[in-house]
Amino acid sequence: KFMAEKRAVLIDVREADEYAGGHIKGSRNIPLSKFDKIITSAVTDKTMPVYVYCQSGGRSSQAASKLTKLGYDNVNNIGGIGSYKGRLEK
Repeated sequence: KFMAEKRAVLIDVREADEYAGGHIKGSRNIPLSKFDKIITSAVTDKTMPVYVYCQSGGRSSQAASKLTKLGYDNVNNIGGIGSYKGRLEK
């Protein structure tokens, strides 16, 4: 679904070392530990589709909730990378 949307942003909320170990192509790393400080400057258009993921779904759920509270209106939690069947980039 993310790949089909031209304006969508895919955010990996794992820590930088986890991201470096393998991530979904086209994703941006915004760790949950720094999320509050970075997200509004990283994704300025609150109508843009935003997809978030982490390792197992817990942190992406937190990130999705934060985005919704900040007024983003097209937030999609795609869960954990552990269930992702595609190829990972390093």
